[in-house]
Amino acid sequence: MSYPQAPWTLQGYAVISLHLLNIDRVRHLIPSELEIIPVWPSKTVGGVYLSYYGSESELEYSELIVVPAFVGYRGTVGGWVSHIYVDNPDSVAGGREIWGLPKELAEFTWEKDNSVIVRQDNQILCSLKYHQPLFAWRQWLGGSSFSAKNSELLTFMAEIESNLGLINSKLEVPAQSPFANIGLGQPLLSVHCDRMSLRVRSPEVVGQTTVAYS
Repeated sequence: MSYPQAPWTLQGYAVISLHLLNIDRVRHLIPSELEIIPVWPSKTVGGVYLSYYGSESELEYSELIVVPAFVGYRGTVGGWVSHIYVDNPDSVAGGREIWGLPKELAEFTWEKDNSVIVRQDNQILCSLKYHQPLFAWRQWLGGSSFSAKNSELLTFMAEIESNLGLINSKLEVPAQSPFANIGLGQPLLSVHCDRMSLRVRSPEVVGQTTVAYS
């Protein structure tokens, strides 16, 4: 496989949805070393990220990321990625070998009616329908994520500069989807990112974990 070294700079668009999730339903997906951060009694915040990175990116591909919880470790807070799918084998290889992310191949169908369907082996993983925002503003955002590789606990930064707009969206996750048991309901908040520039930095080792996906 051929993939660029970190950091990766990607250009395109994305839809991000935030969800209120039951901690008891997602705890088994989170390494014991990480503390699940509650935002309400027995609840944490998770999210779904669907994106397309165009030909001006270092790699061209679509991506689905599922974050089942907001977590903390030794003063660093961020999201834990439990499921991640792309449609480019080079992205799979780079994601696993650089960041220790459990990337898998899937098929993405972006429709003209502002909807996207993600399939793997003819099975629908999820579908999302959304509306274009009525207005948007240019914004910079940054955040950390955690991952695991060869028993090492990693963290890495991602930075986004984009035109952001609040939207309505409808997420559907079939019962047979690998992440159906997370209990993703309808989003608390959905954001559309247009003319997006995403920079994913190199990971840093912050500890050890018994969980290793790569």
